[in-house]
Amino acid sequence: MPELPEVETIRRDLDKEATGKKIKAVEVTGARSVRRHKDKKEFIARLEGTKITGVGRRGKNLLVSLDSKDVLVIHLGMSGQLLHVKSAKTEAPKHTHIVITFTQGGLLRFVDPRTFGEMFVVTPDQLDDNSIEELAHIGFDPVENAVSWVEFAQNLVRRKAKLKTVMLDQTLVAGIGNMYADEILWEAGLLPDRASEKLSSQEIRRLYRAMTEVLQEAVKHRGSSLADEQYVDLYGKMGTFQKEHKVYAREGQACPRCRTAIIRKKLGDRSTFYCERCQV
Repeated sequence: MPELPEVETIRRDLDKEATGKKIKAVEVTGARSVRRHKDKKEFIARLEGTKITGVGRRGKNLLVSLDSKDVLVIHLGMSGQLLHVKSAKTEAPKHTHIVITFTQGGLLRFVDPRTFGEMFVVTPDQLDDNSIEELAHIGFDPVENAVSWVEFAQNLVRRKAKLKTVMLDQTLVAGIGNMYADEILWEAGLLPDRASEKLSSQEIRRLYRAMTEVLQEAVKHRGSSLADEQYVDLYGKMGTFQKEHKVYAREGQACPRCRTAIIRKKLGDRSTFYCERCQV
């Protein structure tokens, strides 16, 4: 699943390509991709004729603001891709479920083989009153809206759970998933099964710094594209941060810091990669 750096990369590109453009036509061929609406006609009616005024993000969700005051929410799910092309003559990939065409030319394609992703239109009130479960009670954004390390520490200690479990808690930090949690914990030198309430102040500072630095660096590299190549940016190009990974998907390879072999084990239902020597 695309995590914060991948979604932020797409957000920045989409803001550049789509803000100020008017939506001429919307085509929906996959009803599951607009499943929150009564039918696809309702979804289309909320979009056609509107102008995009900006593109934001809440966690792993893209928020496309419209001049109608509505907001188009885009969640990529496990395998979703949002692609910008200049001409409809460009062959559409298999599993293209939604196409948004602009009056000034160019179009967006929503491609999603596994159909866990979706698009839906909401009002600003629905965003503000926490009626959309996935967008409610989301934690701070370490790329866009960082908090003080003291506030982070207080929230971390209150969780009283294994450190990786806490890092994946979207009510604490928005947008971190399995891959970046492993990279952040390696950078901080902390084991994933450490108890969050037993960290020292120094360790919490180290974790906070590692979190912001890893995520910001990943955004600079336009995200991580793994072997399945499911994540690509708005232009269909892969990210490059996977070349900088220190532990994720590197089982048996040497730790870049101490040369000990990277270990993979299950923590909960997730594969977790770490170094048992230099993470303590």
